[in-house]
Amino acid sequence: MLAKTFGSAVYGVNAVLITIEVSVGQGTRFFMVGLPDNAVKESEQRVESAIKQYGYKMPRQKVVINMAPADIKKEGSAYDLPIALGILQASDQLKAPELDRYIIMGELALDGSLRPIKGVLPIAIEARKQGFKGFVLPEENASEAAIVNNIDVIGVTSIKQAVDFFEGKEQIAPLQYDTRDIFFSKLDEFDADFADVQGQENIKRAMEIAAAGGHNVIMIGPPGAGKTMLAKRLPSILPPLSLQEALETTKIHSVAGKLGGNASLVARRPYRSPHHTISDVALVGGGGNPQPGEISLAHNGVLFLDELPEFKRTVLEVMRQPLEERRVTISRAKVSVDFPANFMLVASMNPCPCGYYNHPEKECVCGPGIVQRYLNKVSGPLLDRIDLHVEVTPVSFDEMTANRKSESSLDIRERVMLARKRQQERFKKYPEVHSNALMPSQMVKEVCQINDAGKKLLKTAMERLGLSARAYDRILKVSRTIADLSDSDDIKIEHLAEAIQYRSLDREGWAG
Repeated sequence: MLAKTFGSAVYGVNAVLITIEVSVGQGTRFFMVGLPDNAVKESEQRVESAIKQYGYKMPRQKVVINMAPADIKKEGSAYDLPIALGILQASDQLKAPELDRYIIMGELALDGSLRPIKGVLPIAIEARKQGFKGFVLPEENASEAAIVNNIDVIGVTSIKQAVDFFEGKEQIAPLQYDTRDIFFSKLDEFDADFADVQGQENIKRAMEIAAAGGHNVIMIGPPGAGKTMLAKRLPSILPPLSLQEALETTKIHSVAGKLGGNASLVARRPYRSPHHTISDVALVGGGGNPQPGEISLAHNGVLFLDELPEFKRTVLEVMRQPLEERRVTISRAKVSVDFPANFMLVASMNPCPCGYYNHPEKECVCGPGIVQRYLNKVSGPLLDRIDLHVEVTPVSFDEMTANRKSESSLDIRERVMLARKRQQERFKKYPEVHSNALMPSQMVKEVCQINDAGKKLLKTAMERLGLSARAYDRILKVSRTIADLSDSDDIKIEHLAEAIQYRSLDREGWAG
């Protein structure tokens, strides 16, 4: 007898429908075809043990399982449940006329219980797109799938419960999930707030400018000056995620298996902080079945690289293309997938190996040329993609013990959102550009026009401070953002002057 069930495979951040055909007939062997990997082939032992726990029998006849389309590789253990139900249906142990109206996914334990799987959200989206009635999956993943409306999400704990549901012996109410209410209730929840930061007003200002224009930023300062603490608070002043952005972000985290149990839409902008020993594949993404890396997990959020010069050069260089194109393409012999990577890069570094170059109180013990050699670990092309270079100085005792109340993240965020609103209006004809940082060079000339006094100031700054040519566009972009924060249509002298001071690493002789 022939039975048919449906599952799904995830490639990139999208899902593909997989048809699982099970034939039980004359013979004695078990065959699985359709490019299954070892984890899929091993489902035979898991399925046999699981169904025996509830009194069912594994057919002692010829069992052929075909997974179509046959030219797409099937990976992982999430096909256990649809394979098991297909075998029970084909061997007349299950009477389920609606079996082919559901997408079914789940990994079986030997006792018949179900374990959670990855990539549930893209699969649920594909199930709705293909017109299926519902999605049967492990109960732990049900809340994630329920983000998608207009489809019945049926969470089950074991194969027995799935069988009873399809035979009508147990009624399982589809999980209802009010996506919008839960999403909007979490928009203003943050673990860290700028109100906790004493002093560092100039660094807070730089962070506000970075958030308002979507600019990448690097902080240079001695150990313990507060670089990491400030970076952790940056997501709290970024504009709230839109529903579309939240869905994109949640899909990526779902594919990577980072959502956990009782997952819902990601309501806060991601903050990723990989260790400096990370490999280039872990940062960008890849593998036999390409998985998103840290830069994609930071999509619509912040990627923080602490101690930037300690990262391997190859790891840093692979970020150059994603920083420009806002996506990363992983190509393999038979598949090529795109992962979105629209993130803000925030980096921090010590000014030298000992950490105390330019320190107001402690003396640097690094020898001649050591500071420059340390800075040269970060390539010019990567620095070229970082708009703000901020020098962080230690907080004084008086500032740390002051009772003065600092400005909260919500107050700063309001100004950031107003600046972003101006930018959205400015770039409404350009769908690829939604912040000042994304402006191409030709657009900078059009949008960032300055008067004669401004040109004179910029020329003087470049000559006296020895600023590089690459600093020119960056200064104009940052000054445009500062003008937006000031609610000004024109870039004024004071906006340019403030932008110029954020190019520390471009100054000749900065490192001695």
